[in-house]
Parts: sequence; structure tokens; C-alpha cells
Amino acid sequence: MRRFAALTLAILAATATAAPRFAYSSVPISALADGQNIPTLAPVIKKVAASVVSIAIRVPAGQQPNSLFDEPILRQLFGLPDMPSQNETFAAGSGVVIDANKGYIVTNYHVVENADRIAVTFLNGNQVNGVLVGSDPDTDVAVVKVPPANITAIPFGDSDRLEVGDFVLAIGNPFGIGQTVTSGIVSALKRTSMGLEGYEDFIQTDASINPGNSGGALVNLRGELVGINAAIVGVNGGNVGIGFAIPINMVRAIADQLVKYGAVARGELGIAMAGLTPDLAARWRLAPSQSGVVITRVDPKSAAERAGLKPGDLVAALDGTPVSDAPDLRNKIGMLRVGDTAELTVLRDGRPVRLNATLTAPTPKLLEGGELSPLFQGALFTTTPMGARDKGVQVATVKGGSKAWTSGLREGDTITSVNMKRTIGIDEFAGEVGKTPNRLLLDLVRGGQPLFLSIRMNDTAPRKGATR
Repeated sequence: MRRFAALTLAILAATATAAPRFAYSSVPISALADGQNIPTLAPVIKKVAASVVSIAIRVPAGQQPNSLFDEPILRQLFGLPDMPSQNETFAAGSGVVIDANKGYIVTNYHVVENADRIAVTFLNGNQVNGVLVGSDPDTDVAVVKVPPANITAIPFGDSDRLEVGDFVLAIGNPFGIGQTVTSGIVSALKRTSMGLEGYEDFIQTDASINPGNSGGALVNLRGELVGINAAIVGVNGGNVGIGFAIPINMVRAIADQLVKYGAVARGELGIAMAGLTPDLAARWRLAPSQSGVVITRVDPKSAAERAGLKPGDLVAALDGTPVSDAPDLRNKIGMLRVGDTAELTVLRDGRPVRLNATLTAPTPKLLEGGELSPLFQGALFTTTPMGARDKGVQVATVKGGSKAWTSGLREGDTITSVNMKRTIGIDEFAGEVGKTPNRLLLDLVRGGQPLFLSIRMNDTAPRKGATR
């Protein structure tokens, strides 16, 4: 489980078309022997239950699993020893069969992270060994392959057509007790900036999701997969009715790349962007319903520059799909690979312009620490490598004896927050440091272990401790 400040965020292992919208909220009716009819979800559950599996992993010596049984009270409940052995099997979460012919199962990255053995158990009790096809930490998606014999795939829904208030079911293996179904509604859509993953577009639901539901199914009342359960917000890992699922349209895009290439190689457009404010919309005489993202910077020699994008352009759509805000555009670009071409519809001087941009490989950016804060003099910062487990800003180099060195920074450190504010990108990091450059509280990861540094000017030594 990952802990952020006072909350425990327990990681659990566009425009509508003219076509009529399916009635997701129609509750099935069951006829009783005496002629009475009652509402029931049993037909939906029978349709999809066999497609949802339990996943257990074993980790090699020295590796840290994302384990359901990290908590002592749960180890006691399930009769496990107080001190696990180096190669103990850990119940990790759930998964969903998405291709029965080829044996592909989708789950969360954190469910199978560091596994040297993956055991998949089906509803009928059959257990087989799985092989990791590929994983993407940035979206927390992984694909596992099992022998394609006597398995059933779940039908896909369209997560873009979900609406707040739609009924949904969460199916998984909470606390390792076996397949469990809970129901609720879609509480919110397009939840971003939660600090859980690099690319976020979560479905929020009040269907009960608990540790062990990771990688399980979120289905609509037609029995279609609309999301993969990923996280909850709660105290001490308990469910309080706020759960998050990755939209299935995002999952499918990532899973397709993992199956085809084994990894996701994201392309880069090379822009800085900001949301469309009411003041800008009024100044440009745009319709009140107009959405989009304003380009504030175009990097030299980038895909954006080659395509002809300019600062001040309003990106209204990508590949024909409207762009709502900056996180939405970032997510859309994040689903594309190096070499993919994206058609951008921009408004320039009030007129629509269509431009094609071929995405390039990301270029590591270095930031001189002394330009941000005297406490960082002698350090260079960069973004974390693609696929890194811990997202943030990495210390690229530190000069021995420099102020950054005496402040406690070391090469390879990954800074995940500044003054209690989650920082994933260089720009966010620089902005937070700039607010209090002479007094900084840093959460960081060093050698896989979380730490924090409290540093300020004229300190003889930084205050260091375990992260909160």
C-alpha cells in the first residue's frame, strides 16, 4: 500500500456520438416460481464471473512485493507466519480475461511487480502458471498470458460512454477470501492529478473496492467491462466508498501495445500547455462551450515545431476527438508511440487549422539546481526514466562538497514531493521549489527506500528520516 500524507491511498492489486446511448442502469428482472418478479443482478454476474481471476505472485529474495498481507492483522487472520520467508507466495490481487483464444489476462502493474512466479486461479478452482507479457508502470497496466484452454473472455464496453450515476459492479478477490461482487454507481469521471499514476483518467465509484481487488473488473449492467479496479482512498487501507478504476478504453490501448511490443514507448509532442480560461475565451471570442488547451511553448526541433504548431494555438481536438483540458491532452498523447502521427485540430486567430505531428522519443531535460534554490547548488535534475517505478524528479548528478551534497541529496535520488506537494514533472518541481527556495521538505526514494529531507539555509546538517 502507498501512503500519501494523512490519507492512505491503498493501491489495489469526446464528444458523444449520435448513436443512441445504451441503458446501463436497467436492472435485470428475475421471475420467481410463484409468478412474482424481483430485480436481481445475478444474470449479469453469471455472464462475467468466469472471466475474473485471482492472481498470486512469488517474489525473489530481496525484492519487495505489493502484498495484501503486509499488515500484521491480515497475516494473523490468514494464519501466515509473522516473518515471511524470502520466497513466500503472496496473494496479490485479481485479473480479467480479455482474449480467450490467446490466453491474455489484464491486471495492474503493481499486482505482478517484481514477481518471479505468477499463479492464476479461475472461478472453478483451476490454477495455472502465468507469464508476464509486458507492463506499463505509468498507467498501472500489465498483461499476463496463460494456456488458452477452457477460459472465457469478458465482453468490452465503451468507457467513454459512461455517465455519472450509471450502475456498476466491482468483481475481484478482496483480502484473498475469494471472488466477491459489490455494486454501486459511477460517482465521478476523469479524475486526474491524484498522484497515483503517471497517466490518470480514473472512473470513481462507490462500489466497495478493497485490498486484493487490484486488477479486477468494473462492469456495467450489460455485463461489459468498463474499467480495471486500481485504487481506493481510505484510512488504514479500509474502504470508505471512494474507489478508482482505469477506464477500459485506456487499458485496451495500453494492452494492445504490450501484446504487440512487450512495452510502451511513448512519443513526445514537445509543448508546454495551459488550460483555456474564461478570460482567454472571451478575448478570442470563442463559444462558451469551446474546450481545449492553449500552447504556451513549443520546444525547438520537436515534433510540434516540425508540425507547425505555435505558441498561442488552441488545441481543440486530437485525431478527431475533442480535447477538454491539459490532463486530457497529456493522456491522449500518452497513448501514442514514438513514430505515431497525430492529427491536431487547432484554432489559430479564430480559424481551424489541421496539422499532423509525428511523435518523437522523449528528450531528457536537465535542470540546474542552483537556478531553483541555493540549497540545490551543485546538483542537476532530470525526469525519471520511462517505466521507472517511482515517479518524480531524479537527481542526475551532485558535486561532492557542494551545497546540494551537504543538503543531503545524492545521485540517483528520486524526489516525489516538495513541501507535501506531489511533483511528477520538472515544471511542477521547479514551481514548488520556487515558492520557498530557502526552506524545503522533500520526500524522496533512495535505493528503493522512502526518506524525507528537511533542509533550510544555514542548517549545518539536513534533518533526515523515514517518509510519512
